[in-house]
Amino acid sequence: MNGPDNGYSMPQGRQEPNPKKISEDTNKTRELSMLTTGTRFAAISAAFALLAATSTGAFAQKKYDTGATDTEIKIGNIMPYSGPASAYGVIGKTEQAYFNKINAEGGINGRKINFISYDDGYSPPKAVEQARKLVESDEVLFIFNSLGTPSNSAIQKYMNAKQVPQLFVATGATKWNDPKDFPWTMGWQPSYQAEARIYAKYILKEKPNAKIGVLYQNDDYGKDYLKGLKDGLGAKAASMIVAEESYETAEPTIDSHVVNLKAKGADVFFSVTTPKFAAQSIKKVAELQWKPLFILNNVGASVGTVLKPAGFENSQDIISAAYLKDTTDPQWKDDAGIKNFDAFLAKWFPEGNRADGSVIVGYSVAQTLVEVLKACGNDLTRANVMKQAASIKGLQLEGALPGVKISTSATDFAPFKQLQLQKFKGERYELFGDVMSSDVGG
Repeated sequence: MNGPDNGYSMPQGRQEPNPKKISEDTNKTRELSMLTTGTRFAAISAAFALLAATSTGAFAQKKYDTGATDTEIKIGNIMPYSGPASAYGVIGKTEQAYFNKINAEGGINGRKINFISYDDGYSPPKAVEQARKLVESDEVLFIFNSLGTPSNSAIQKYMNAKQVPQLFVATGATKWNDPKDFPWTMGWQPSYQAEARIYAKYILKEKPNAKIGVLYQNDDYGKDYLKGLKDGLGAKAASMIVAEESYETAEPTIDSHVVNLKAKGADVFFSVTTPKFAAQSIKKVAELQWKPLFILNNVGASVGTVLKPAGFENSQDIISAAYLKDTTDPQWKDDAGIKNFDAFLAKWFPEGNRADGSVIVGYSVAQTLVEVLKACGNDLTRANVMKQAASIKGLQLEGALPGVKISTSATDFAPFKQLQLQKFKGERYELFGDVMSSDVGG
């Protein structure tokens, strides 16, 4: 039987082993063992280094879908740069300026953002045309922050059929929080229904015998607010809402609708309007010398583009709700986030009107996207973009009110869920009450 292979063999018979020989052989064995151990250690170290380089995580093996490369992330966008909602076009311009800033600073994980933004004139058929162009011709990785409930409704099924993210849409319709049926569509701002429910709570507390007149845009955007108000009022909705007036975006003026609501005896006026028509409604209420409790939805409540043109003297005591900071409010003059915002405007978007609420919106949603893209690392697939967007935990944006944070999950596609009521006094809004949440499911 052979013994272990230790570098020598015991001769047969009574011959005694040679001690000198054993000592020499033992030293050789030790040297060989040390050499082998060192080689193994080096091999193991190399293996660990390779494993670390290829491990899963933010910088795992590069994976790309159409629209992403080693040097570029191509993003599509649709904005109403013309038409009845053209005041919102500044959101797209702000986003472009912010991405210019990010690119100048080195981009996202070394990749530059190629932001391709088209005008749809707030027209759903045009939005469909532009979405197809972005996906099929420009070959973007995803469409980001396209604006308007009608336009996004028109492209939602197409985007989901193509499995291209329709990410952080610029509309608060509740339908965007439906990950089960539309897993490629996600909202960003608080839902219109949630906002309207908060107004309903306020009316029930402050004016329980109110006679409410509602002016709303005759589309999914306006109807969503109306539903939220009715749901919030509950059983009292039928008796408290005395008049409803809908308008079409093609109408040059909504003056006649305001006249009708006053004539119906309403003492609460809920104006569910985009900026152009919001300013008209403020002016007409003043002209009629009507003194209702005036509630104006968040998307039409900009100081710079609505209240100032309508006249500050006509805008006193208007109630609205906010989730972002009012950049004109002196309480934020030493706020680090607003200082960063002002520095951004000074260097990258000097033509931007800091009093226009849409500018801080564009700035904030662009920051949200940058956080998502950073989290994607080198996995720039459409599926991973949606996965990271649905994995945000308590993100406090610079432009958001303290305590108003973004959180999402695989079953929750509503990033913002909180607002705070505000009343217009002098030349700015004053926040009051607590930050309020009113979640509404998809």
